[in-house]
Amino acid sequence: MHWKLHQFFDNFNTEIIMNNGNVVERSLQWKAAVWAGLISGAAFMMLEMILVPVFGGGSPWGPPRMIAAIAMGKGVLPPPATFDIGVLMGAMAVHFPLSIVYSLILAWIVARFEMGVAVLIGAGFGLLLYLVNFYGFTAIFPWFAMARNWISIFSHIMFGVFAAAAYKQLAKPKFES
Repeated sequence: MHWKLHQFFDNFNTEIIMNNGNVVERSLQWKAAVWAGLISGAAFMMLEMILVPVFGGGSPWGPPRMIAAIAMGKGVLPPPATFDIGVLMGAMAVHFPLSIVYSLILAWIVARFEMGVAVLIGAGFGLLLYLVNFYGFTAIFPWFAMARNWISIFSHIMFGVFAAAAYKQLAKPKFES
């Protein structure tokens, strides 16, 4: 059973193309997509934690608290917007799995495109994530509405750019002679 499931995922989204006389197999590379999610998730969090205090006048701990509140409830929202290891771990427990899921979706989309096109698609994907998170999910998590600003838009677009670029860099096509 495990082998059959593994074989299914290996063949999922496979595209065989010719490249200068060589056969190139382009398929979703799961490991690269997971790493891309971790890389872009870390970049997103760093951007938020730097840009919010520098340009928004808030605390760097505000964004992790907003994310942690998804799982831990409104009680962790600022104030106070101070460091709390439990809240930070709660934020990471929500943020990184979501980053991986979003990266898997994006990797599936960009797997067949070259780097430049993939990065542009990633930027659009990041903007779409912003719209879904800050306009769709506010019905469930109303505190997201307070962070509708250019910092959140920029960070989400960059998440998509980083996820697409990291995936394309990590996912190398398999060549056969």
